[in-house]
Amino acid sequence: MEQCYPFEALPLPYPYDGLAPYLNAETLTFHHDKHYQAYVEGLNQILEKCPQYQSWSLNRLVTEYAHLPRSIQEPVRNNAGGVYNHGLYFMGLCPGGSMPGSRLTAVIEKAFGSFQNLNDALIQCAMSQFGSGYAFLISDAWGRLGLVKAPNQQVPLSSRMCPLLAIDVWEHAYYLQYQNRRKDYLTALTQAIDWSFVEHRYADVMDATRRRGQRG
Repeated sequence: MEQCYPFEALPLPYPYDGLAPYLNAETLTFHHDKHYQAYVEGLNQILEKCPQYQSWSLNRLVTEYAHLPRSIQEPVRNNAGGVYNHGLYFMGLCPGGSMPGSRLTAVIEKAFGSFQNLNDALIQCAMSQFGSGYAFLISDAWGRLGLVKAPNQQVPLSSRMCPLLAIDVWEHAYYLQYQNRRKDYLTALTQAIDWSFVEHRYADVMDATRRRGQRG
């Protein structure tokens, strides 16, 4: 998420029908090409008028937006968050899903007891998000896993927390296929999670922790 202005929507790493039957092509096309793209365009329009902030990375925009001029803080928070969260959501899925490797499995079992317990807890966390928002699998700076939920386009990213996986529960993520059946959508979506992507992000967190330790 180190891209800078002008931002672009990350292309899907699978065809539009690649997540069927869990997500159909109509839902995925509408979500990626309309909603995600709208956040990208919104963020670019804001920064087009503020060249002094065009060098800021997406990570910096979502974590340091409070240091921007007050007039653009909320628009940047909303649009940068939308770009970040949608990218994380789409990259965390793959056709047919995958299983975590042995290293991540051990970390999952330490935190949740079992992989199935994690899936169940992830669904419960996403179900408990009232209205629009996300459920996130996160790692703290010491490699401990947890689940958090956040409304709208808030991003749980800081020096002590990194999101590894985002589960979108805005209605546009599922309504064309599942209508108001959020739990059916979430249950299906857990079958399409790319755990190798999650594992790579977790490895990045641990590498960053080791580098900080070496500098300290």
